[in-house]
Amino acid sequence: MKELTRQNNKQILQVTYLGMAVNLFLAIIKSVTGLTAGSIGLLADGIHSLSDLATDGAVLLGIRLSAKEPDDSHPFGHGRMETFSAAAVALILGLVGGGMIYRAAADIAHMHAMNRQTVIMPMSVLWIAMLSIAAKEALYQITRLVAVRCRSTAVYANAWHHRSDALSSVAVLVGAGAVRFLNYPHGDQLAAIGVGLMIILVAVRILGNCIGEFSEKAVDQETLRQIEAVIVGQPGIIHWHKLRTRSVGREIFLDVHILVDPQLNITEAHAISEKLETALHTQIPQPVNVMVHIEPNLPELRK
Repeated sequence: MKELTRQNNKQILQVTYLGMAVNLFLAIIKSVTGLTAGSIGLLADGIHSLSDLATDGAVLLGIRLSAKEPDDSHPFGHGRMETFSAAAVALILGLVGGGMIYRAAADIAHMHAMNRQTVIMPMSVLWIAMLSIAAKEALYQITRLVAVRCRSTAVYANAWHHRSDALSSVAVLVGAGAVRFLNYPHGDQLAAIGVGLMIILVAVRILGNCIGEFSEKAVDQETLRQIEAVIVGQPGIIHWHKLRTRSVGREIFLDVHILVDPQLNITEAHAISEKLETALHTQIPQPVNVMVHIEPNLPELRK
């Protein structure tokens, strides 16, 4: 289990460092182009890329803290720190989405107040927006694959933050295109409002998953069926019940009662329990902490 956790942490660190490098490059090029071209939308998109650096840092902190070995004050490990980092990313996402909506609405109000209906949009804004979309969507796909493989809520949340940056660049592209080719002054703002709402919905979903983990919610149904299949497939287990599961970061904590032949001695019954634990460790694709209660197969215990 420790080796699996070590390998997963290595993948997570690699994809997060990659994200930081891409975010820093995009933040610089979008901010500089936005300032020189006079594009408020692209400048705000550059600031959005800087916010991605903050979430990358939150993920790194959460991963490093959650990787600490259990101690006297945290006997079940530090996996919840990763959940905290995912919640922090979700909150940042919500603020970014709300900020995009507020900025777009304020820009529309300002344009009406100034009675400004003609806006000049250089082609450089469109080219940089397209570069950002391609880079951030590729980063989203790579980060999401790592998140699914490692079962990391924090990395999954960070993947969606990458996509939120890609979506905000889509808003810049659509808005800049509408201004340049259709002479429609509010294209950028309306697209930004739609993207902002989408980002807020994603933040709410991620935060809901974090709250479920904090409230000791059981693992998802697919993982639960995998666990049950492993238990059923073990020789020597006549019956089982009282299966309980919960997630702590990327780890699953579970306990189960197994009923075995009453004629077995303690050593034989313990061997069945050990084989079950080994099977769960090898067949469940994420770290598992197992507690097995051994009971004799008696009618009064089959509950």
